[in-house]
Amino acid sequence: MKKTNEIPKIPAEKFRFVGDENRLHDRKFDTKEVSYLADAFGRFCKNKSSVVATIIILLLVLYAMLVPIFCETNYSKSLTDTTYLQYTKLLPKSSLFTNMGLYFWDGASEQTLGEANFQALQAIGVETGYDVVKGEVTTSTDEKGKVTYTSRVDSYISNGFVYMTLTPQEYESIQQWQLENGKQVIYPAITDKSQTDANIWYETNKKGVPQLDKEGNFQNIYRDSGNDGEYDSLRIEGDPGLENPEAEDRYRYATITGDSNNVSYKCRIFKYTYFMYRYGAEPSFLLGTNALGQDILTRLASGARFSFVLAICVSAINLFIGAMYGAIEGYYGGAVDMVMERIVDVLARIPFMVVATLFQLHLAKKVGVVPSLFFAFILTGWIGMAATTRMQFYRFKGQEYVLAARTLGAKDRRIMFRHIFPNSLGTIVTTSVLVIPSVIFSESSLTYLGIVNLESSTMTSVGTMLANGRQYLSSYPHIILFPSIFISLLMISFNLFGNGLRDAFNPSLRGVEE
Repeated sequence: MKKTNEIPKIPAEKFRFVGDENRLHDRKFDTKEVSYLADAFGRFCKNKSSVVATIIILLLVLYAMLVPIFCETNYSKSLTDTTYLQYTKLLPKSSLFTNMGLYFWDGASEQTLGEANFQALQAIGVETGYDVVKGEVTTSTDEKGKVTYTSRVDSYISNGFVYMTLTPQEYESIQQWQLENGKQVIYPAITDKSQTDANIWYETNKKGVPQLDKEGNFQNIYRDSGNDGEYDSLRIEGDPGLENPEAEDRYRYATITGDSNNVSYKCRIFKYTYFMYRYGAEPSFLLGTNALGQDILTRLASGARFSFVLAICVSAINLFIGAMYGAIEGYYGGAVDMVMERIVDVLARIPFMVVATLFQLHLAKKVGVVPSLFFAFILTGWIGMAATTRMQFYRFKGQEYVLAARTLGAKDRRIMFRHIFPNSLGTIVTTSVLVIPSVIFSESSLTYLGIVNLESSTMTSVGTMLANGRQYLSSYPHIILFPSIFISLLMISFNLFGNGLRDAFNPSLRGVEE
């Protein structure tokens, strides 16, 4: 077979000239330069879980900062208001659900009561007109004939009554409020029948709850309308002073004590309407109240604010001390590192619990509980940060760019904090961020064990609320539930947030497309 090397001929009409505008060549980059922080922020935003965690953390911080400002009231945190202490362990209640008639988040819970207790609740409803029992009532009888009632009980109205001693000004103010708003606060009936200067209509127990007979009627209904020792058999509904202002001198709902210079009025007060008188709204606590009668919503926000401030300050100081200490160790190494490590070994062997306990026993008497706790966290808290920084400096100080910088005459300080430290920033920042939930948990442990007491009328912490609510876990779980949810969200979110920061500040990932 004959081989040929002839080039095939292509017709000239298939060729055409290429213009300069279509000529291929390298083009200049039109994109803008991206700074280190901008690139880190872009890579952080690609981590969806970290973004969600950041949003949750911001919401928790805003909750801690804003709620105590906009929702702060004297009943939210006061331990000296003996009246408000009557509103203890109220269940969470939202007006949204109550207005819709839904049996959810309405301040009520299902309870099984004996006959006497159930009748006491019925008596409150009959006297005040507020329904204590919600929904259907289920009755059951045991083998011994004992009857029990199962129903949903409103924790706000079942608070019932309280006996209070009022000044003349307070008594007149309540009377005026009753006339203006058409709601009764002061109710008749004093347990001591021998008192003649107050109208006694029916018997009550020591808590001021009327007693019902088996037919559901008030026991011993009587009233001395003329102060002549003869008791009427009929009961006037409502407040006579409210229905008939001219009869105020005739009908007295208080026992008057003292002389003309120091007069006081002992009254039976309905707690529900008294709250409306004092604070201008019906009692409704979104997260309920604790065992001291404090609003959990604002109390938790106040405690979270303290915990955040304490943890952030501790983290920032430990970051500064640990970074400086670890950078010197890791960069110079040798004898310097050996001596500094021995100092760290001595401090690291001191248990934090021992340090915190000793500081609370001795230092707290001079500087206070919070400063002594702050010093305990700082004394050994920077050791972990120093170890992390030291490890990163040992990792990067032998790299080529460090050798190049040293060859060009860069000083040690510039090499440490201009070249090595930025490459270690991802791990260091992640460690410092995780210190925040760690400090909060440590404070919770100290409070739980009773080593630190941060409870006062103006201050608390999340750990303190957890410690105070543990004894009500079975009976009133909402007291410890919401602080637990808060600290759980905080811990999970900070871990995810720290992982996102670690990846975002890692220079080796710069420019890498996922």
